This record gives sequence, C-alpha cells and structure tokens, in this order.
Amino acid sequence: MSRTPLIVANWKMNHSVSESIKFITNFSKHPLSDDVEVVICPPATSLYSLKVAVGDESRIKLGAQNCHSHDSGAYTGEISASFLKDLCQYVIVGHSERRHIFNESNEFLAEKLKRCLENKLTPIFCVGEKLEEREAGQTNDVIQKQLDESLADIQGKDLNDFVIAYEPVWAIGTGKTATPEMAQEVHDMIREHIAKKFGTGVSGTLRILYGGSVKPENAHDILKQNDIDGVLVGGASLDPESYYSIVTST
Repeated sequence: MSRTPLIVANWKMNHSVSESIKFITNFSKHPLSDDVEVVICPPATSLYSLKVAVGDESRIKLGAQNCHSHDSGAYTGEISASFLKDLCQYVIVGHSERRHIFNESNEFLAEKLKRCLENKLTPIFCVGEKLEEREAGQTNDVIQKQLDESLADIQGKDLNDFVIAYEPVWAIGTGKTATPEMAQEVHDMIREHIAKKFGTGVSGTLRILYGGSVKPENAHDILKQNDIDGVLVGGASLDPESYYSIVTST
C-alpha cells in the first residue's frame, strides 16, 4: 500500500526567528518533489514568521514541537492546540525529551492527542524504549504499553489523521542509530499491533516514522525499509543543505 514519505524536521530549542527565516530562505531555493511531504517544526516563537514566509501555496508544511492537554486556562507559558491550529498542521506529541525530562505520562499524552484531533491537527506521536529496556528485551512491551495507554480513547477513524514516530531513546542525540533492520523490525511490530487494535485497513495507511540520529549518510538505507514511511530529524535538520539531502533520500 502506497504511503507518501514524510520528512519532519524537529529543531528543538534551536534557531531564533531571524535564523529560522534565513533557513527557510535557503531551503526554499531547492525544488521539492510531489512524492514526498516536508514538515518543519521550529520553536513556537518562529511559527508565525515561518507561516508568513512560506505562504499558503508552499509545499513546506509546519508543525509545533508540543502542545498542552487543555485548550485554555491558567497554564502559564503553555500553548494549546486551539492556538496552534491557526499556525500549523502538525504537532509532535510525546517526544522522548518531553517524556523523560518533563515526566509526561502516557495518560497525559492521551489528553494531548485528543486536543490535537479535536482541533484538526495531525499528531506525530512518538514512542520508544530506553537503552536498558532494549537490553532487557523489553522493547515491544514498552512500546505497546505506550500505544495502548495513549491511544485508549482514540477511534480507528482518528488514525486517518495520525502519524507515529519510533524513536529509540538511546539513539537520540547520541550518534548511535538503530540499524535499518533493527528499526524495520520495530516498525513492523508497531504496524501489526495497530492492526490488531484497529484493523488492517487502518494499519496499512498509517505512516510510521523513524527518529534517532538520522543523517544524510544513513537516511536512504533507513527509508528503503518496507514499514518506514519517513524520518523525524533532529540535529541534521538545522542546516538547510543537510536537511535537503535527507528530503531527497527517499
């Protein structure tokens, strides 16, 4: 079943507004194929500026790196999905840094996912295991628990507007990368688990990305795996030429 490759840049806490504009100016000089979807997730401070810079006709789409579990209220410093819907189309939910630095639970992430869907935003929902969990043979159990608890209130039809990203925590920002075969094995497990829960029709169209030290040098081998439908790119997405090399690796 054909699934359009999705290449997502997660800039994390990098690039000021002026640096973001400089990036997009240089990146936009390159042609983009209709056969790949490109999403850039800048810091929230740059979303509006990049929305204006890329315009409504651009093939470059925007995403947020996070959202809150409520649409409004006394949550100083937080940004809701209802605010983001005017600025972008995607939201990263459950990145390992949110899980492990900010202690976000599966139940809390479930509320975020519901807010995204209610506001017509596509979640990029991240799952993955820590090094000690992989070494203990717990990878499948950890990821299935993350999926089951966070998708507990999600219906099959909701997954039409959904992306899952497998990001082994031990491979993020460490220079270590799961081999393409290791990543494919987990992606296949995720797709089978979704099929059991929601049906093969849903699992067959669901895009599952790989994230974890993706670089121009390894992107092609990762992307040619049967169940890997794109990549979630961190550090290598901060340079427009590096990111474009990954975009054209499909």
